[in-house]
Order: sequence, then structure tokens, then C-alpha cells
Amino acid sequence: MQTSRSKPCSCPSFKLREVASMYFTMIAVFLVILVVALQGSVPRGSDFPYKVPLDPQGLLELSWNVSYPEQAVHFQLLVRDLQFGLLFGMSDRGEFENADLAVLWSDGHNSYFGDAWSDAKGQLHMDSQQDYQLLGARRAPEGLYLLFRRAFSTCDPKDYLIEDGTVHLIYGILEKPVHSLQAINISAIHRGLQRVQLLKPNITIPELPSDMKTMEITAPDVVIPSQETTYWCYMAELAEDFPKHHIIMYEPVITAGNEALVHHMEVFQCAAEFDSFPHYNGPCDSKMKPDRLNYCRHVLAAWAMGAQAFYYPKEAGLAFGGPRSSRYLRLEIHYHNPLVFKGRRDSSGIRLYYTATLRRYDAGIMELGLVYTPVMAIPPGEDAFLLTGYCTDKCTQLALPAAGIRIFASQLHTHLAGRKVVTVLSRDGRERQVVNADGHYSPHFQEIRMLKEVVAVFPGDELITTCTYNTEDRSRATVGGFGILEEMCVNYVHYYPQTQLELCKSAVDPGYLHRYFNLVNRFNDEEVCTCPQVSVPQQFFSVPWNTFNRDVLKSLYGFAPISMHCNKSSAVRFPVRIASQPKLQSKTPSRRGCTRRARSCPGNPGVSGTLSPARTWCLRQYGTSPPWMCSARFN
Repeated sequence: MQTSRSKPCSCPSFKLREVASMYFTMIAVFLVILVVALQGSVPRGSDFPYKVPLDPQGLLELSWNVSYPEQAVHFQLLVRDLQFGLLFGMSDRGEFENADLAVLWSDGHNSYFGDAWSDAKGQLHMDSQQDYQLLGARRAPEGLYLLFRRAFSTCDPKDYLIEDGTVHLIYGILEKPVHSLQAINISAIHRGLQRVQLLKPNITIPELPSDMKTMEITAPDVVIPSQETTYWCYMAELAEDFPKHHIIMYEPVITAGNEALVHHMEVFQCAAEFDSFPHYNGPCDSKMKPDRLNYCRHVLAAWAMGAQAFYYPKEAGLAFGGPRSSRYLRLEIHYHNPLVFKGRRDSSGIRLYYTATLRRYDAGIMELGLVYTPVMAIPPGEDAFLLTGYCTDKCTQLALPAAGIRIFASQLHTHLAGRKVVTVLSRDGRERQVVNADGHYSPHFQEIRMLKEVVAVFPGDELITTCTYNTEDRSRATVGGFGILEEMCVNYVHYYPQTQLELCKSAVDPGYLHRYFNLVNRFNDEEVCTCPQVSVPQQFFSVPWNTFNRDVLKSLYGFAPISMHCNKSSAVRFPVRIASQPKLQSKTPSRRGCTRRARSCPGNPGVSGTLSPARTWCLRQYGTSPPWMCSARFN
């Protein structure tokens, strides 16, 4: 797997810093740091606004702050039960191979701290450039505090590049003394991972109004199931005739002692067309869950581990309540219980802050990306397969006000195969701005994230969302859809002022996909039924996924016309149907050719020889008129 290492850059030469050595006194199984001092000032405990437990038992707790002027992160690691050392670091997906690590270890007499890295086999090595800078350590009644610093980018090829988006933090606990760094066997130690957004945006908290009220949406006295993963659903409702208010802030409410088990939470508002929803308090995947709860999908609030309170901009608030709004809400809690604790009770949820003094703008939520349809599929065995969804200029021209909208937050979303997500703003065919990007995206860590700067979108602009998927562990195609083993590619953008446009997404034109199945059937001499009564998923499942079929599908998704869904909140479409895919001038998509010879094609004598499968497909559909059509796209 390719690792995310520091990008090449012009840096001054660094001298090798001496690895810090600290003297420990043994008291039972504790190691007590008596003296430690290195370069750099030591931040105070109050200077660490972000906090997350690293392990399920809460023995390791990480706090941090971000300095954009210094381009660095300061870490404070609380170790409640330090034995013979620990590992802390970062890697692409949370693996301990090809990882960037800070290591504290003891041989039973002396202890050492150093910047290290692991190779593809998990063997540890001391880094010749020491970029984890130890700033201090102190004992407290609750445990040992270690303070250290790391720059975002170190110009060291062995170091992880700290970027916007998700960061996979890894940790390991040494329970026995080791005589050297190389003697640490990472496969034999207690270890784990935690996902956070390290680079929090530096946003000014707006002033809150004096008439602000609060409302807690919490699941009452849940007995957390004794299994690793549980999604728990609880229905709540607003009072009858609850008038329109603006949500201006929300924050998590976590039951004390369960901080390491409550992974993320969301509050959804139900569809207004239903007069009532059944009360429910149980697992979201239970057969006892009423089907009507599936119509509660409008996000009001979302929180994940490491996130602080979410504030709306001072000029906008999210409307809820009122005559055209459902008073039914669904709380969904993801419990992560890898140690399978039994009998743990929880009443966590989200606290909403709202006001009757309405702000200037109603905030809105718009869905960008791909339509939930099986016509967008990923072959099995792919390490990085891209799908792209478009919000085209024709849609924004029709639906957005002349003054445009302002995007201030974003929630990226895929299912289990998602690895990367990015949305870019295009204007006049040129990429102008990245709206949100996560190069280490995990479907197990989804939160609404404030953007570092507001993104202005005007009529005629395009919003292009690309998702990267990995299906190396799958034996058949993964189609788009609502199921957890199906896939999505969505960016829920939060913006103001609210418009009628609620969904701006696309999918490949189904007619072109039908041509693809016909071609696969002829080229592979396979009985792939393309009859109308056979569903698209069944046709994908019957495709033999050889190199030709994979490459032609990639090419199809890259050039075929798209079906636009430019929808109002009422599900009525703006009059935009079939469109050409936007082509960005700043990026040229690469096409992977086929090295094998294509088969001769009856009825098309020109399609033979060493043509790429993509051009073969193109010539089958268009012939040689116009002559540049297939050569320009696929040579």
C-alpha cells in the first residue's frame, strides 16, 4: 500500500537531534519520569482544546492543539497506567506497517524517547531525522502527561504528512521491558487505532443570543449490546405546534465513563408528509424496527469522536419546527465496543441550542455526488476505483439565486469500500477551489466538518464529487444503493441562504450502460443476459471481471453522458435530464490501456489489432465518424 508521506519540498538541512534519555524509578508496574527537558516551550494543560480517548478502556487519552502560523500540532498524551513504554503515531489506514511513530520504551533501568518508523514488515527503525519533539513530561494523580510536537510536513520521506481530513492514529502499550527499539515486536503488543480530524479549522465562535434554549435528544438508559459494533435508533418528538426556530449550535452529551464507546451520533428529522411515526428504541438493524423510520433521513446534527461543539455562522441557523416541518426526530448512536463490555448503560445523545429569534438566513443542506442507483458499480478486486458525480452548470443556473450561496460545512459519506472523497468547485471549465477533501476517508468516522473558509457558489458553477473505492476483499461487483454492502458517493454540504435545490447529483446514462452489457456479452462469449427482466445488479454480478471488462467500464464512466437529478425538496425535478460530463481544464484524466490484443469484431473490420479496450468499445458505438471521437479520447 502506498503510504502518505511528506511531500517533497525545499527545507533547510536538519542536524540529527540526540534521542532524549530519561531516568525512571520503578514503583510497582509504573514508570515515573523524574526529569525531562528538551527544546521548545511547554504548553499549559488549558491550551489543548481537542480531546479523544485512544483506547476503549480510557487508559490513554490524547489532547491536542493546532498552530497554523507554526504549521504544527502540539500533542498531550495522558497515560493512566504506564508500564514499560508505549507507541503513538500515524499511518494511512491505521496499520502498524509503514507507520510514523513516537516511541517511549524502557529496558527496566533506563528509558528512551525517539522518532521512529516501521517498514512494510512492521519492523521498527529509529528515524535519522527526529521530528517528534519531546517538550516535557509531568506526573499527576491521574497519570503521566507527555507533551510533544510535530510539524504538519517535515520533508522527511519516512514521516506521515498531516493533512486536512481524517487521520488514523495508532497506539501500542509495552507491558515488558525491551533492550532496544528493534526488539519491539509490534504484533505481540496490545495495540489499536483511533480516527480523528487533527487539523481543526480556526473559526471564531459567534456570540450566542440571550433567548437561546436547549433541548437534549438522548436515548434513555440503553444497555449497550455486548458486541463490537451497534447502531442504536431512538425516536423523539417535538411538542405539538412547536413553532419555527433556528438551531444555532449543538454539542454531544456523553454518559460519564462511556467516552471510549460512543463513536459517533446523528439526529435526523423525519419526512413531513407522514403525520406520525412509531416510537422505537432499539438496534437500527433489528427486524422489529418499523420501516417508516427509513423516512427519517434529513440530518439536523452529526457528531463524531474528537469533535467539539458545532456552531452555525452568525447570519444563519438551521430551521426546525413550524407547520411545514415534521416534529419527529430519530437519534442514531454508533457504539464501538471492541472489548465486548457487558451491562454498560448509556444515555448519550446530542444537545441542541436554538432560538426563536430567527437569523437572517435559513441554512440548507444539499446532497452532491452520485444518485443511489446500481448503474454506478465497482468491479471486485480494485485497489483504487474512481466514481464521479456531478452537479452541473445547467442545474445551478436554474436553481441558485443570482447572489449565489455560501457553503460553510460539509459531511462526506460513502459505505464500507470508500477510501477517498473530494468535492471541487469548477467555474468556466476550470477547477477553482476544493470544497472539501479527505484523502484518508473512513466510513467508520463521519462528522459534519466546518470548512476553513466559506465557499461561494454562483449560478453556472459546477460541483464535482469524486470517490475512490477499494474492493480487493470482494468477489463480485459492488453496485450503488442504500445497503451497507452497496455503495454511495455523497457530500452533504451545509450552506445559506436555503434554496429549493436539495439534491444535485448524477449517474451515467442507463442507455450507455445497456450498450456496455451487450458488448461484454459479445466480446467474452458469455451468456450475460441483458433482457429487460434481468436487473442491473444481476447483470453486473454475471460479468467476468477480466482486464478488458474492467477498463471498458472505467472508460464508460469517464465519457458517457450523465443523467442529472436536479431536485427540489419536494422531489420535483428542475428541468435538467441528460447532460455531457463537465471536463476540467486543470486536470486530464488518465486512461489505463490494455496490453493484450483485442479480438476481431464481426461487422467492424477496423476494430482489431492492438487497440485499447476503451477505444474498441468507442468504435463499436460510434464507428469512425467523426474521426476524432475515439482517437482523441482513448489513444
